[in-house]
Amino acid sequence: MNDIVNELQAVPWPVVAPLIIIQFLLMVIALIDCLRRGGETKGPQWVWIVVIVFGGIFGPIIYFLFGRRND
Repeated sequence: MNDIVNELQAVPWPVVAPLIIIQFLLMVIALIDCLRRGGETKGPQWVWIVVIVFGGIFGPIIYFLFGRRND
């Protein structure tokens, strides 16, 4: 148990915490956008949801760059 606590204390939280918050916000915004568009995405909607959720910080960025259909 002390090993886990020591490892968590070694994490540079002032650097890591904003990245986690940005990743979470991007994921939520991308999911809301994808679900609101219904079937108006490039490719199947379920694939984009998987990319957004499991793509880490790059999943939502990839969705915004390549997944949205701008007709």
